[in-house]
Amino acid sequence: MAEPFKLTRIPSLKTTEAFREHIASLDLDLPCDDSIQPAAESPLAKPLDRITLGGKTPGNRIAIHPMEGWDGTTSGGVTEEMTRRWQRFGESGAKLILGGEAMAVRPDGRANPNQLVINNDNQAGIVSLLDTLLRAHAERYDSTDDLAIGFQLTHSGRFCRPNEKNRFEPQIAYRHPILDAKFKVTSDEQILTDDEVGELVGSYVHAARLAAGAGADFVDLKHCHGYLLHEFLSAHTRPGKYGGSFENRTRIMREIIAGIRADGNDIDVIVRLSAFDFVPFRPDADRSQSGKLGPGIPEDFSSCLPYHYGFGLNPDNPLEVDLAEPIQFVKLCAELGVKLVSLSAGSPYYNPHIQRPAAYPPSDGYQPAYDPLIDVERQIQVVRQIREAAPANLAIAGCAYSYLQDFLPHVTQRLVREGWVDVVGLGRIVLSYPDMLSEAMTNGAPVSRRICRTFSDCTTGPRNGMISGCFPLDEYYKNRPEFDQLKQIKKKL
Repeated sequence: MAEPFKLTRIPSLKTTEAFREHIASLDLDLPCDDSIQPAAESPLAKPLDRITLGGKTPGNRIAIHPMEGWDGTTSGGVTEEMTRRWQRFGESGAKLILGGEAMAVRPDGRANPNQLVINNDNQAGIVSLLDTLLRAHAERYDSTDDLAIGFQLTHSGRFCRPNEKNRFEPQIAYRHPILDAKFKVTSDEQILTDDEVGELVGSYVHAARLAAGAGADFVDLKHCHGYLLHEFLSAHTRPGKYGGSFENRTRIMREIIAGIRADGNDIDVIVRLSAFDFVPFRPDADRSQSGKLGPGIPEDFSSCLPYHYGFGLNPDNPLEVDLAEPIQFVKLCAELGVKLVSLSAGSPYYNPHIQRPAAYPPSDGYQPAYDPLIDVERQIQVVRQIREAAPANLAIAGCAYSYLQDFLPHVTQRLVREGWVDVVGLGRIVLSYPDMLSEAMTNGAPVSRRICRTFSDCTTGPRNGMISGCFPLDEYYKNRPEFDQLKQIKKKL
């Protein structure tokens, strides 16, 4: 049995020099500045003058990624927890809210029974979320004239659980030789027909109209993490007009955008994209110790070669990135008038380590098989390559920065200055420390006790039917009964 590697934890690296030495020991190309610049000098504080969204030039290069808190009402409406999250988005200082919440375009497309649904019944509540965010931002930063806010529109596809937290009701683009069994796909009847896809396009068009009516500056068409529009990008084996060729696999996006414009809606559009994927992973049972999950290893894909079930990967070796089609897709986005592409990778459902590198796995995950900084650097380099290939009139946002922890400001300001990325997108770290970058630029350093340490409780909660939040660091969640429930779940692991 192979010995597990010894993880060097980020908090043990006390200086930028020590961090750079560790990066060098891993043979990674990950630039890091010595110090955090004040806002007057920082590239993070410069306006994003490459684009406008809703007629606004975003006032800095900091963005908040969409959240999905498992904490709406059963009719997909707004709750106190959701409102608090949006208030904190406003307090963050970010001038780009890249979706706010993952909003299902219809009830049966929810990933959980408490996901926000954008429909006529919930519109007033969604307007209140927007108002809360704007008010919080204005109180702390005076002006909202340079704050651009979007709504993320989604359908969960293979991961639909609209009625019960523990029951998948998948709606899929094609049959998958590995994922079908895991997500309860048992019949071709679960494949959406071409006519049903056409109806879904109409749901997106209606949702975009509601978004515009609610005051959103743009909508985000979610093409990431294995959700339905992302799955269509890998529908190589699907027959008909939505599968096979690149033109067919991108048809649904083109029809949605054309439908929004035909509806007389001039709302701006962005796309969140998983730029690459790998095969599904699982914990290595042979290397589990004392009940501890084993490191992640790929599922056996030897019978699936060439692997025509992913996007942005080498079909002859689906553990290698191939950016030919992702770059083609990004260029298509620019042709269609998309203003920004927000890049991510993989899926939290089947290969979370490549999407959100972490020191500690969620309850349905696996231990890291190597230093997670390797996965961080992979995403950063992919974003760099796509930024270099993308048209000048398209902005590119990056991801996977949370694992950098104390050195997140040092690395991201360098990435923006060097032109590797236009926008720094923050995800789970916002749950514990929404204003990390704003505070770091003001004080010269972030507050260590507020920094996300990638404990993954924000994922373990939803995986076990609970709400999502930062239970270890946010007093609001630490004082809830779910905190003790999570402790018991983790003990059992």
